Amino acid sequence: MTPPEIAPLHEDLTFHGPLSEQRAARLIRSLLPLDDAHVLDVGCGWAELLLRTLEAAPTATGTGVDLNAADIAHGQANAEARGLTDRVSLQVADVAQWHPDRPADVVIVNGASQVWGGDPLQHTANALTAAKQLLRAGGRLLLGEGFWEREPTEDQLAAMPVPRDQYGSVADLVDLAHAHGYRMLAVEQASLDEWDVFENGHGLAWERWLRDNPDSEHAAEIRAKADTSRTYRLRGWRGTLGLAYLTLQAP
Repeated sequence: MTPPEIAPLHEDLTFHGPLSEQRAARLIRSLLPLDDAHVLDVGCGWAELLLRTLEAAPTATGTGVDLNAADIAHGQANAEARGLTDRVSLQVADVAQWHPDRPADVVIVNGASQVWGGDPLQHTANALTAAKQLLRAGGRLLLGEGFWEREPTEDQLAAMPVPRDQYGSVADLVDLAHAHGYRMLAVEQASLDEWDVFENGHGLAWERWLRDNPDSEHAAEIRAKADTSRTYRLRGWRGTLGLAYLTLQAP
């Protein structure tokens, strides 16, 4: 039988990533001014960062693209509630097959470099290349991408589905961006508290379902998924895998 639906993450999380209200506001300021600009958010989830960017730039317009129809529907409901529907288009689409109708002044790729597919070791490079093709000359890219806060141990690598060579240091990430023609305008990284809020939001959906459905035929399957996710986090990447936020100027 089809596995059950789990409560959507937006019931417990503001952003679909390790991102606080304060950091989100700083990242948006790093993109200003956005007078009459167009902002494209790829792999946008429910597009909370995009909507807040448009709220901070009253003459800007935006497009958000994601494969998750439920997330896009939630983003559309939020846009309507906040009076943004005339300035934002949220679309269910595969970014790798999607083509915009205009170049963007800003592109946001926040924890979503995998949307272009291919070898995980090339995800970051692919995102940097693809974003440049979506941007006007001199536009800006807000890139949220993984890096190793510290060298992972063999035990940690064995406990998480992330190969060692997928990431380097923050300096390596910035060097890669520069090798693709960008210039760094700002850089910061998610804190452990932000990661914990994000990961707790994921875990809570599983545990709530298990509490409410103890006798379900799917309980063992859902419990196994929850336990695997917990192992990835606590024996794998917690305090080791980081997320850097780079504001980059395109050539």
